Amino acid sequence: MIKNAREERRAGVARAGIAALCLAAAGTADATDGYFSHGYGMRSKGMGGVGVALPLDAMAGANNPAGMAWIGNRVDVGIDWFQPRRNASRFGAAPGLNGSARSDSNDFAVPEVGYNRMLRDDLALGITAYGAGGMNTDYPGGQLNCGAGPNTANLMCGSGRLGVNLMQLTIAPTLAWKPAAEHSIGVSPLFAFQRLRLMGVQAFDNAPGFPPFTSSPGNVTNNGYDSSRGIGARVGYLGRFDRVSVGAVYSSRIHMSEFSKYRGLLAEQGDFDIPARYAIGVAFDATPSVTVAMDLERIHYQNIASVGNPSASPAPLGASNGPGFGWKDVDAVHLGAQWKYSRTLTLRAGYNHATNPVTANDVTFNILAPAVVQDHVTLGLSYALSDDTEITGAYMHAFGNTVSGPSLFNAILGPGAGGTESISMHQNSLGIAISKRF
Repeated sequence: MIKNAREERRAGVARAGIAALCLAAAGTADATDGYFSHGYGMRSKGMGGVGVALPLDAMAGANNPAGMAWIGNRVDVGIDWFQPRRNASRFGAAPGLNGSARSDSNDFAVPEVGYNRMLRDDLALGITAYGAGGMNTDYPGGQLNCGAGPNTANLMCGSGRLGVNLMQLTIAPTLAWKPAAEHSIGVSPLFAFQRLRLMGVQAFDNAPGFPPFTSSPGNVTNNGYDSSRGIGARVGYLGRFDRVSVGAVYSSRIHMSEFSKYRGLLAEQGDFDIPARYAIGVAFDATPSVTVAMDLERIHYQNIASVGNPSASPAPLGASNGPGFGWKDVDAVHLGAQWKYSRTLTLRAGYNHATNPVTANDVTFNILAPAVVQDHVTLGLSYALSDDTEITGAYMHAFGNTVSGPSLFNAILGPGAGGTESISMHQNSLGIAISKRF
């Protein structure tokens, strides 16, 4: 009876944590490797995002589901304060079209929850839930004169505030099995939910004085929030060979329902699927107390038309081959080290480098989503409060990066009239998590 009551309380903690995550995900933003996080789980975040070959907590379901077979019975609940700083400017353009703005949305709470239970010594059942997003900007208007008088338009010649807010929540139930003592495989169905709001791009909604742009007028901007949902899968392998562990993971493309309110802007009539990703990793126990790890990851943004199509596509906005953000696939390298300094204290550090998805030819649309950071450094630590309870902290700094290129308005107003545009971003994050083993 006592055992059952304890198990019910633990399950209740996990359910409550996931419910809190669903609520908090309504305000998340997390743009580091494109619009994915540099890592999942506070321990992973403190080590540059490694985790494919090094399961550290119940967030392993987000990094490599096979890792859940190695972590035992536990629940992990965390929250990350994420602070991206975004700037955009235009210069060298026709009179009235030069200006700059800084996004006013700078502080976000990014939650995470993981729960794992060993059904047998070789079989684990768990669930991981985490928020993502990152295409979240909120620029003030009133910088430009686009024909309606001075200081009446935003940087994209629309009215009012300019920005986009994309939010994603993924819930990943996970089953992991050890077919042999030092090898495991895992699978997670991925249940994804998205919300999107766009504002301030009225100039692309077949506005007077501009050529027709969209295949669906009235479904381009300022239509409030729209939602979509979809299902995918993640599979993984992890093997241990003396002091070396290796892992591999593949996450499928998640086919999402369309954002019908924005089918006049996003390619394929409002389609916004979540791209496929895959990674390999290795971890090495250099000493009994020091572990180093490396993951290599690839994210297939180019296969998602609304993200990967060139922004200069001649097709109308919203068409199947219509303009997108022009993002390239991202390759990311995650490096991390962990030092078990004492029985109660573990220290971590890491580095993450990602290729830039945004090119100079696609700067205009990416004023909305300036995901241009590439280099991240991280620090972390865990402190044991008792034999079964631990608190973990992680810090990340993404160094500033700028991309500049010719404005798309050159093609509308004439060569040189649109000038040159620049987008830049740098980031900080600071997170905390509590873990309970049982």
